[in-house]
Amino acid sequence: TSARLRLLPDMSEESGIDHTIAALAARQGGVVSYKQLMALGCSRWEIDYRVRVGRLHRVRRGVYAVGHVVLGIEGRRWGAVLAYAPGAALSHAAAGAAWGFRRSNAALIDVTVVGTGRKPQPGIRLHRRRSIAADEVTLLDGLPITTPARTLLDLAATGLRRRSLATAVDRAEQSGVLDFADLAVLLDRYAGRPGTPALREALDRYAGGDARSALEEVIAEICVADGIQPPQENVVVLGRVRDFFWPAARLVVEADSYAWHRSPQAMADDRQRDVELTLAGIRTLRFTWSQATRRPAWVAGTIRAALDSDFFRTVA
Repeated sequence: TSARLRLLPDMSEESGIDHTIAALAARQGGVVSYKQLMALGCSRWEIDYRVRVGRLHRVRRGVYAVGHVVLGIEGRRWGAVLAYAPGAALSHAAAGAAWGFRRSNAALIDVTVVGTGRKPQPGIRLHRRRSIAADEVTLLDGLPITTPARTLLDLAATGLRRRSLATAVDRAEQSGVLDFADLAVLLDRYAGRPGTPALREALDRYAGGDARSALEEVIAEICVADGIQPPQENVVVLGRVRDFFWPAARLVVEADSYAWHRSPQAMADDRQRDVELTLAGIRTLRFTWSQATRRPAWVAGTIRAALDSDFFRTVA
């Protein structure tokens, strides 16, 4: 009997370690790795015991869900990176989605690893690199991930369409996660890498102001999709270039992109532009990226309602 009792885990110690495991999993989307469990003091036998009694559920090689088997996107990302840790980072489309500047419906989770010899696992798209600089990987809520700049470069290398790449750059800047200085460093570092020319072109168009912003593209697409009569685009009205203008309705629509309207002085200039138009009997509507991408029907309805209104036409 005493021998059998010695084989059973100490309940007080067991409870303590389980709380520690649960706390770690809560910070990692509900998953932990075999290596992490060992580092916490669990033996191989204790890990197997927890699997048998349903406290741990193996979700992929060397990764366990704690107390449940259903994982959300955060848990899937963590599980994919932990499967190849250390030296692994979320990257490419998966990183773009995690940073919030590139939507992805891909079933596979992109992970970049350094070196060879890593075996593929289901549900993971593996990107092997000989090396990756320390300044190209960071943490997002504790999760190893390629920096926004490196993520954009990786996306460009996948052959992303020019408009989609420009939109990703715009959203990354709007969200405040992108440092253009970091991006310039990477473009010089990987001057001959696939994707660098496309990203340089996107940045030149983005900064030059001679091409329509990604937000303008979105608003133009909303108008076309809703059958709204075509406006004049990037036309001079009262001495200033306006994004969209319907002369008959005396209506101007501006793409209020944070990338171009973020400083107090820029906002003051915008308000002055609006006042000038109002005094001339021309209405101004401004739409943000969030409104255009999340509420396109509302944007279309607002523009259509303004076009159908006779108020300014009668007072002008």
